[in-house]
Amino acid sequence: MTLIKCGLVQLSLKAPTDAKISTIRDRLLDDHEAFVERAGAQGVQVICFQELFNQFYFGCGHDEKWFSAAEKVPDGVTITRCRDWAKRYGMVIVAPMYEEEAPGVYYNTAAFIDADGSYLGKYRKMHIPDGGWCREKMYFKPGNLGFPVFQTAFGRIGAVICNDRHFPEGYRALALAGAEIVFTPTSTGPAARLPWESEIRTAAFANGMFVGAPNRVGDEGTEMGKYFGASLFAGPKGDIVAQGGDGDELVVAELDTALMREMRQGWGFFRDRRPEAYSPLCQTDIM
Repeated sequence: MTLIKCGLVQLSLKAPTDAKISTIRDRLLDDHEAFVERAGAQGVQVICFQELFNQFYFGCGHDEKWFSAAEKVPDGVTITRCRDWAKRYGMVIVAPMYEEEAPGVYYNTAAFIDADGSYLGKYRKMHIPDGGWCREKMYFKPGNLGFPVFQTAFGRIGAVICNDRHFPEGYRALALAGAEIVFTPTSTGPAARLPWESEIRTAAFANGMFVGAPNRVGDEGTEMGKYFGASLFAGPKGDIVAQGGDGDELVVAELDTALMREMRQGWGFFRDRRPEAYSPLCQTDIM
């Protein structure tokens, strides 16, 4: 398939942050369902939600209550609903959420659901930040599943999550594994506003592929500050294909994967790679 119609959802939290965790989850699921319905009406084939889409972003604090927000993947409430949406609208869904693998073992995860509602697998965030306003190491273990690429009804897709985007190796690994679109769900505030577009555009250009990055919007009352949204799709030319504003929004773009061949042939980034010279990148005894 050459043309893939994709969507990104950026959505603010409407429930109070001191509400029951189940109340916050259910309100966000209901709000996202409305956007999925809207996407279905527009013919969207693949949709991605923001990081930890079914909860308040709790990574700025040290509150143990948020451990109970984690769910089994794919057997929890959230993925069960997402699978229903996928089947109902014939839509591939990338659902980033808090995963409990075993008692006391948690990951920042993106689940992949095919257009028939079948569960394809998951990616777990690899680079867990800790410092300043961001204290995610309390809540998440580093990912242990590598950088998987999933063949869906509409194309080959993968993901990196939020802080992962600052490490270009993940994008390159996914591109080498055949990804056509890499989704980058985030919860990004003002501190990282300046490099936002440039990082996503560079990842797309350097790998000759598409990158879709949904971000939160609104102020959740944390040290993160106000989430600025600006969710975007970047293309193989390094261009912005579509971008949202700073409010609740469905960002839709039709992505032409034929451009990948054109850009890779023209620029030769994969042809000119020199992996035999990159061994320092894999050394663990420096820096």
